[in-house]
Amino acid sequence: MNFFKKSVPQDPAAEVDFDHLPRHIAIIMDGNGRWAKKRGLPRTAGHAAGAETFRTIATYCKDIGLDYLTVYAFSTENWKRPQDEVGAIMGLLKKYLLEAISRMERDRVKMEFFGDLSPLPQELQDLCQRTREISKGYDGCQVNICLNYGGRDELVRAAQAFAARCAAGEARPEELTEERFSQYLFSAGVPDPDLVIRPSGELRLSNFLPWQSAYAEFYFTDVLWPDFSKEELHRAIAAYQRRSRRFGGI
Repeated sequence: MNFFKKSVPQDPAAEVDFDHLPRHIAIIMDGNGRWAKKRGLPRTAGHAAGAETFRTIATYCKDIGLDYLTVYAFSTENWKRPQDEVGAIMGLLKKYLLEAISRMERDRVKMEFFGDLSPLPQELQDLCQRTREISKGYDGCQVNICLNYGGRDELVRAAQAFAARCAAGEARPEELTEERFSQYLFSAGVPDPDLVIRPSGELRLSNFLPWQSAYAEFYFTDVLWPDFSKEELHRAIAAYQRRSRRFGGI
C-alpha cells in the first residue's frame, strides 16, 4: 500500500490511486511568461519560478514512484525568442544541472535528454553528458528533459538515420516497422507517455512527442506552469485513472 494515499486532498476530482499510477507522464511546461506579465515582472522571472516548479514536481514524481517523467524545457522554435530570454533559460538550466549533479547520489534520479544538444553552449553540453554518465546506473524514476527538441525534427532525423542504413546496405525499406522506427527516436527504449499534461490554457501539442503521444491521454488546465502544484498533478492523474484506454479496440 502506497503511503502517499494519505496525502491526497479531499477534492473528489483529485482522488488518486497511488498503487496504479501511469507509468510515464509528459508535461509541456507552459505559461512562464504570462505568469510574470500578470505580476508586472520580466519574463525571466517567470522562467525562474517555472524552474522551481519543475524541481518540486520532478521530486514529487520520484517520491510517489513514477517510472518516467518527460518535460518540454526548450523547443527548436524557442531560439526565436529575445536573446536575453534565451540566455536566462540557459543560465537556469546550468544552475539546475549543477545542483542536480551535487545531489545525485542522494536523490538517485536517472536523467536523460531528448533533442539535438549541439547548438547549446559547450558548457551545457558537457553538463548534460556528465549528468547522463553519473546517473545511467540508477534505478527508479527517469526524468527526460527535452532540450532543443522538436517532434517533426525528431521524425526527420529518424527517417534519415534509417535511410542511411538502407543506403549502406545494412537494412531494407520493407523491414521497417513501428517498433523498429521507434529505436531511431531520441526516446528509444523509453515507453510512450500514458498521460500528457499541458498547463496554461493552450490546447495543442506544440510539436511535443507527436509520435510517442499517439495513444496518450491528455489533460489540459488553465493553471500557469509556475502555479502548477502537487494538487493539480493529482487532478491530472485522477482524470487519467477515470478514463478507459482502448487503443483503438472496443
